[in-house]
Amino acid sequence: ESLSKYEGRLNLSGLTSLSDAAAKSLSNQPWNTILNLDGLTSLSDAAAESLSKCEGDLVLVGLTSLSDAAAESLSKHERWLLLDGLTSLSDAAAKSLSKHEGDLDLDGLTSLSDAAAESLSKCEGELSLNGLTSLSDAAAESLSKHEGYLNLNGLTSLSDAAAESLSKY
Repeated sequence: ESLSKYEGRLNLSGLTSLSDAAAKSLSNQPWNTILNLDGLTSLSDAAAESLSKCEGDLVLVGLTSLSDAAAESLSKHERWLLLDGLTSLSDAAAKSLSKHEGDLDLDGLTSLSDAAAESLSKCEGELSLNGLTSLSDAAAESLSKHEGYLNLNGLTSLSDAAAESLSKY
């Protein structure tokens, strides 16, 4: 609890687990904080709910999977949310995360379903999907409607139709 009001970059990347009570205490971080918990490889739904209330940026790049309930909770976080360790994302989790109002980094994803692309295109902040090496035509069409900054730096191939869609971005 003594760290709950710390202002600045709070790097707790050595933590490999986090109790629900500790997550609740850390959720009191002020808006100008970066809470780095990139050593966590899993997160309970209750901890996700607590951390979603953190007013600063939230770094959870060690997570390799995320339950649909945790995604729904984290979608309420209003600042930069880094989930670069995720290698897959369910359509339900993508739909939940589409409600996230801050910047969203999902650079660990190597593939994205058309439904997930449609959902994520509705994110309001910057959307980073640098782990994708290709996009379906439908996914490109959906992502072209994203209104924030879109990072697709990992693409190594693009169909003519996908290029046409993205040219409208």
